[in-house]
Amino acid sequence: MNDLLRSFGRALLAVFHPRMLWLTFLPFVVAAILWGGVFWLSWQRLAGAVRFWLDGGALTGNLYGLLDWFGFASLHSVIAPFLVMILAIPLIVLTVLLLIATLSMPGVVRYLAVRRFAGLEMRHGGTWYGGLAHALWTTLVCAVLLAITLPLWLVPPFFAVIPPLLWGWLTYRVMTYDALALHASQEERRALVRRYRWPLLLIGIVSGLLGTLPSLLWVSSIWLIALFPFITVAMMWVYALILVFSALWFGDYCLSALARMRAEAGQEPQFRRLPERHF
Repeated sequence: MNDLLRSFGRALLAVFHPRMLWLTFLPFVVAAILWGGVFWLSWQRLAGAVRFWLDGGALTGNLYGLLDWFGFASLHSVIAPFLVMILAIPLIVLTVLLLIATLSMPGVVRYLAVRRFAGLEMRHGGTWYGGLAHALWTTLVCAVLLAITLPLWLVPPFFAVIPPLLWGWLTYRVMTYDALALHASQEERRALVRRYRWPLLLIGIVSGLLGTLPSLLWVSSIWLIALFPFITVAMMWVYALILVFSALWFGDYCLSALARMRAEAGQEPQFRRLPERHF
């Protein structure tokens, strides 16, 4: 637990380094252009399709009646756009996660290698293409689990348990590979994941919980549905910042654990910290 907390503290300090803030920029721009284009070209059609689907359901009539009873009749027109927004949020988060893993994670690992792990031998057990394939496969598995468990999200207490577990597992699987790809061999990576599976999953779950904070603001924007595009852009950057922080946390913890494993095996000394001027 002390190792987790120390890695958390170092990641929290490092995420505000100018280089780390820069690493949030490119994924943010790519995600904003991609999803901005999607919403610009198809927002009205998507909202219209959802509205058509809602109008034919008895549950929608009951919901409208409930809103009328509470004096919120004006919200009828925003239910369909709000549902589109709710369905888009997981897809946007997955997009930002994949972009962080492929575009920013190598920079995070290089930053950590220079700042804290200069004495740690690089054994190149993973590649950029391998990381991308691993991330895509893991995301596909997570999407299937998401679809299977989606009905349970409406049932207490599953709505508070399932999303952090899914996002935690996804983040842990994707970022652990990328954090160790440069320094660990394939055998070392597998051994480290087996040995530290639960602490790594805990880091993923905490990262997932942090990721729910901007989602809460997103959902609350039903009252400001006209500002949804601007809120979306702002939240994409917040997600990027949280995921870069998660990458730093995973990277610091994984490389520290790898250094300990090698030291225990008598393969090399513990990592050393370079003076600041060498960065």
